[in-house]
Amino acid sequence: MKNNKPLASLSLDLDNLWSYMKTHGDSGWESFPSYLDIVVPRVLDFLERRGLKITFFVVGQDAALQKNYATIRSIADAGHEIGNHSFNHEPWLHLYSEQQIEAELSKTEEHLERVTGQKTIGFRGPGYSLSLAVLRVLTRRGYYYDASTLPTFLGPLARAYYFMTTKLSPEEKENRKLLFGQLRDGLRSLHPYRWHIDGLSEKLLEIPVTTMPIFKIPFHISYILYLYRFSPILARTYFRLAMVLCKLTHTQPSLLLHPLDFLGGDDIKELSFFPAMNLPGEEKVKLVSDILSIYSDYYTIVPMSEHARALYNEKDMTAVEPKFRSVTIHPQL
Repeated sequence: MKNNKPLASLSLDLDNLWSYMKTHGDSGWESFPSYLDIVVPRVLDFLERRGLKITFFVVGQDAALQKNYATIRSIADAGHEIGNHSFNHEPWLHLYSEQQIEAELSKTEEHLERVTGQKTIGFRGPGYSLSLAVLRVLTRRGYYYDASTLPTFLGPLARAYYFMTTKLSPEEKENRKLLFGQLRDGLRSLHPYRWHIDGLSEKLLEIPVTTMPIFKIPFHISYILYLYRFSPILARTYFRLAMVLCKLTHTQPSLLLHPLDFLGGDDIKELSFFPAMNLPGEEKVKLVSDILSIYSDYYTIVPMSEHARALYNEKDMTAVEPKFRSVTIHPQL
């Protein structure tokens, strides 16, 4: 029987233990502690049993370390798309100069292609960090799509919670002052669009991390896990509501996963400050399975590159002029 369900994409930001520790202000991240050897096989087995192919946004620093070669290569060998998630995974990427961004992307591309054999065509900024300079570099380097926007009004609230749980200096907090976005990010479109950059041809697509239509509140898996702590019924009902609203508004969603959606406090104790880390990994995986079953009831799940190619030839897609808050560029970070 022909599958007439619309397309929707699924991706996983492969943030590692050291990158969470670094963003949180914890010592010891410089030795690049990792849980990739635990979470990647778990996720690959999970996806294989469900016949799913997705996009993994991989951090360049991880691909540069020999200890991670086999694990990262196994993602590509399993048929999944590899995306660029920056080299240093610093959510203050918007403070980088254009030259620094060029180096971040090119270095990551080099290591990812060497380890996986794939040329990256998609990018997601760490912490949804994005700027006009990033878009310019992506356009010059021939990327098909960016996936860094999170259209929600809750960014400042998430940032406030984050600052309450960290051990950051005033200077570090200054660098992170736009982490998770601004209030006005909630005005961004949920539908994919083309970036109109410097009068150039509109080739670069933006595929937002989808939030709930009308209300603009997140429904990616980490958020569902947060709700699950209070009520499993609420978590599943909330996600079903998001799917119904996506269908009613003709929104083809792009759903986001993180490694901590598959890891519990029984797997990794260093990240106990994260919401839902008091749940065991097995219970988390069961919820992710239930949520993706609901997702597949409404949509055909594909990697982001396939979603982008299906969108690429749509002639009536909106072109958007990039508008970002003016920030001070740090020459040395």
